[in-house]
Order: sequence, then C-alpha cells, then structure tokens
Amino acid sequence: MDLLEVGTKVKEKALAIGFDEVAVGVTATESVMVKFANSEPSVVQNWSTIEVGVYVTKGQRILGTSAPVSSLEDAYRILEKLYAMHHRLPPSMLYAPLPEPGKPAVLQGLVDKRLVESIRDPSGISEAIVEAANRYRIDYFAGMLQISHDRKALATSKGAEMQEESTYLKMYIRAFAGEGSGQWSLGTRRLDMRRVEEVAETAADFAFRSRVQEEVQPGRYNILLSPMVAGNLFNYIADMALAHSVLMGSSIFMNNQPGDRVASEALTIEDAPHLVELPGSTSFDDEGVPTYNKPIIEKGVLKTLLHNTKTASKFGAKTTGNAGLVFPRLWALNVRPGDYKFEELLSEMKNGLIVTNNWYTRLQNYVEGTFSTITRDAIFIVKDSDIVGAARKLRIADSFPRMLQNIVAVGDTPYDMYWWEVETPTRTPYILVRDSGTSKHTA
Repeated sequence: MDLLEVGTKVKEKALAIGFDEVAVGVTATESVMVKFANSEPSVVQNWSTIEVGVYVTKGQRILGTSAPVSSLEDAYRILEKLYAMHHRLPPSMLYAPLPEPGKPAVLQGLVDKRLVESIRDPSGISEAIVEAANRYRIDYFAGMLQISHDRKALATSKGAEMQEESTYLKMYIRAFAGEGSGQWSLGTRRLDMRRVEEVAETAADFAFRSRVQEEVQPGRYNILLSPMVAGNLFNYIADMALAHSVLMGSSIFMNNQPGDRVASEALTIEDAPHLVELPGSTSFDDEGVPTYNKPIIEKGVLKTLLHNTKTASKFGAKTTGNAGLVFPRLWALNVRPGDYKFEELLSEMKNGLIVTNNWYTRLQNYVEGTFSTITRDAIFIVKDSDIVGAARKLRIADSFPRMLQNIVAVGDTPYDMYWWEVETPTRTPYILVRDSGTSKHTA
C-alpha cells in the first residue's frame, strides 16, 4: 500500500468516526547514522519508520498528534483515542476551516540517488571524513553523519492528495587539539564530497589554531558570528516570527507590525522552502497549501509573520504556506549574503572576537528578547584586524533587538548549517555584530 493510500484510508476512517475535518500526513523514512569517536567510526545504525500525523476537528475543537505506526490499525486506534477526548476540549479560538487544496509546483532536485545508495553503504563518506580531519595536527575528533530518504503524502477532507520524495545529509564534526576544539556542520539534499571534507577540515583547523588559549575579560566586544552561531540565533528569531509565537506572548515582534524597522539594513532573512539544496525544502505545507519563499526581515524591515490558515484568520491575513500539524512552522532559512569577504569583515571589526560555535541559548524574557548563550569551541581574538590568539569560554549576554540593530556587516559566502543547535536548516554567511555583551562562564 503506498503512502497516499494509507493517508486516504486514515482520512476516511476519521470522517466515519465522526470528525468534521481531517488532514493526514504520512511519512516513511529510511536512515543511516554513523557516529565517530576517537577519530574513527564507532557505531553504524540503520532504521526505517512510518509516521502518521493527524489533524482533526469536531465542533470547532482542534486535536492533533503524530506517532510511528506499523499498521493501519495503529493509526485507527489513534483516531479513536482522539475522538474519545474531543468533548473535553472547548472550541478553539483559533479555529478556521481547512483550506481548499492548492496546486503546488513540483520542486526539482529534492532527491539525490547517491544519498539513497549511501544509506546502504556510508563507508565511502565516512572514510573521506576521517581522511580530511587527519590532514591537520589534531589529537582526535568525534561527530555524527546522518543520511535519510523521506517519502511523504498528504490527504485532507478538502480533497488534497499530494506526495513528495526527498533526501538529505546532516553532519557535524568536532575536533580537539591541546586546549582547543573546533566544530562545523552541514545540511544538504545533495552529496558533494568536497563539502563533506570541508566540514572535517574546518573543525580540525579551528581546533589546531585554538590549541593554546588565554583569558579575556568579559565586557562589550565587536563579535563576528560564525554561520554555526548565526544559524542558532536566527533560528530563535525566526521562530518568533511564527504567528502563534506572537499570540502566545513569546516573541520580540509582539509590538511590531509588518513595515516596522527591526534590524540593520544589512540583514535579510527569508523562509525558503523552495531553496531545494536545504533539508526542509518542500512544495506544500501540512494543510495542502503551496509553499513559497518569502522574506521575514528584508533590509532590516519586518515584512511578514508566518501563518497557517488558522492564525491568518485570527490576524486578518493570508496563509503563508507555513502550516505544520497544528501550528505554523519554519521550513528552511536563508540569510541573504552581503558584500564582505572574510578579511574585510576583520578589517571592519578592527578589534573583537570571532565566535565559532555556541550552545545552551536561553531566553530570560521573550518579549524583550534578552538572552544568553555559551560559546563553545574556538574563540579567536582579533586585534588591529588580525587574528592574534584564542580565548577561553565566555557567555554572550545581550538582547535580540539590540543584536539585530547592531549588525554592521554580512559576509559574502553562505554556509548550510544543520545540527542539533540549528534545528531549522539555515543558509547563512558570517555576521559581524558591534558592541555585543559578554559575561564570564563559570561552569
């Protein structure tokens, strides 16, 4: 039974049980993961899953869930449990009818047959990673490589019947040398061995160059954010442009309207589901609405919040093709490159820090956007536009609105980031931010 047939049967069952509206997404995934430890592959895992996501309504009550299934009966049991609990819920303030299905354009280039083949045998990619990392004088490296082949189908009670197939590679490598460490990542739908090797080389290079470190005093610095760090922080900012984030009071854009200036003119961030090289790219959303690329912030101006049909109705807007199962979601982010080469970014910075990685980003106040994040791996010290050393760990402590306004330069070379601190695949260059706050990390 193909996936669309599964989705159609689950949809019909939901209507027969008594639900008013139904959207069913079915996703089949085949994956392999290679874990690296002590500079060599240590574990290889293969798995296959079928997951069913259901969105149902009854009397303007909204329910939704997703779960792995092994049979139609598993999916039917999910529906029965949802129906048994629907009467306990009040009608939703966000209810709006499912939309009529659109006609999404077929996206070309979502599948790379070489990645499909590599799921069966990832050894060639693994060996290239090991060889590339060992081109540098490091002590050891660790990391992860995942390759997946996805097939998805959507069936709705409005008549949508859509299917799509895709592949992606997701990886990160972390290398160690002396006191230093370095990390880099990659997310892509296409296999390019040179880009895979560059991940390992960059991590090893950062580790080697930061092997001797010194203390720097906390304070305010010009900071060059690597694509790893920019990807993480822009994920948080883009999440705040989801309409339900504004409704729930967890957004820096609560007091803004499209057309307001919220960032430096140097910054443009797009939700880019048609950027087919990035994982996350797709032609239709979970309501059957065609997706399209659209700016969230364009040249510093807030252009749009991201909507599904329900939030669009609440805001008096139109859906932007960002429906997830229940709430709006991001697909993939694209930060438009600027004109600055790396050396020119250092010249513009003059004095400051290059932060290559971060983790544990936490918000103290979502509306004000005050946050902190712990720097991880190599931090390079820049004096008179030259890299002169490496610093020990710090914490960046600032606010997103101030950071957005203080962007002074954007690099001209984009990188495709995707790992567990960049959950939405993001294409971004280096970003120079002036006068960023830092504090001492004591843990």
